[in-house]
Amino acid sequence: MQARIKWVENVAFMASADSGHAVAIDGPPDGGGKNLGVRPMEMMLMGMGGCTAYDVMTILGKSRQAVTDCVVELNAERADQIPSVFTRIHVHFIVTGKNLSEKVVERAIHLSSEKYCSASIMLSKTVEITHDFEIIESE
Repeated sequence: MQARIKWVENVAFMASADSGHAVAIDGPPDGGGKNLGVRPMEMMLMGMGGCTAYDVMTILGKSRQAVTDCVVELNAERADQIPSVFTRIHVHFIVTGKNLSEKVVERAIHLSSEKYCSASIMLSKTVEITHDFEIIESE
C-alpha cells in the first residue's frame, strides 16, 4: 500500500492512495490554513471508523442479518500537551434493520475490534478504545 501527500499551499495538501482516490488536507485559519479539507488527526479517526464499519457490515452480511443502515459515531479525546495524541476513543454503532440479533451485532463488533480492524488494533496499543451499540428496528 502506498500513499502520496503533495503540498498545495500554506498548510494545504492533497493526499492520494493506490486506489486512485484523493482527499484534501488543510488546517484551520488560525493555523495558516483555509479550512478546505480534513485535519490529519480527523482523517486518522475517520480511517479507523471506516475500517471497523467495513468489518462489522461484512460480518453482519455473512451472518444473514437484514441491515438497512449502519452509522458509526466516534468520539476521541486527545492529550493536552504536544504531541496531542489520542488518549481515548469511544465507538458507538447504530445498526438499523429487521429482526437483528443483538448477540450477532455484539459479536461482529467484538470480532472487528479484536481480530479484523487493523486500524483499531494498531491504535489500541496506545489508546483506550471502547465500543457500544444500539439496534433500531426498521419498518
